[in-house]
Amino acid sequence: MQKEKNIGSISTFLGADSRIEGTIEFQGTIRLDGRVKGKIFSNGGTLIIGEKAVIQADIRVSSIVVMGEVSGTIDAKKRVEVYPPGRVNGDIEAGVISIEPGGVFTGNCSMKTKTVPIKKPAVPVKYPSVSELPKDQ
Repeated sequence: MQKEKNIGSISTFLGADSRIEGTIEFQGTIRLDGRVKGKIFSNGGTLIIGEKAVIQADIRVSSIVVMGEVSGTIDAKKRVEVYPPGRVNGDIEAGVISIEPGGVFTGNCSMKTKTVPIKKPAVPVKYPSVSELPKDQ
């Protein structure tokens, strides 16, 4: 049973016959099926790497779904998902990393943790001492 891929509505599409060298910056969801060499950035966006895509780039996005080939570093604020026949050659840093059976990953990975500040109680808490505990009768 294959999980459903987290893909929103695609706002930009790069076809299989396309080639880009340079920097891609985007918002929303973009799907790449061509060849890209360079850097890919988005603040809050989702990047979809199609099955025919060959990407050589440093990637910094919110989420990424890989079904093609990626070589380079991936820094995802939220999640990285690799589905067959997807291949990632490089380092991954993300909050959630999911590699489905048949997906390939070669490199190092580290998971980001959400830091939750510890709140101190508004009123100091007084714990009873042993002498203040009720005695069994």
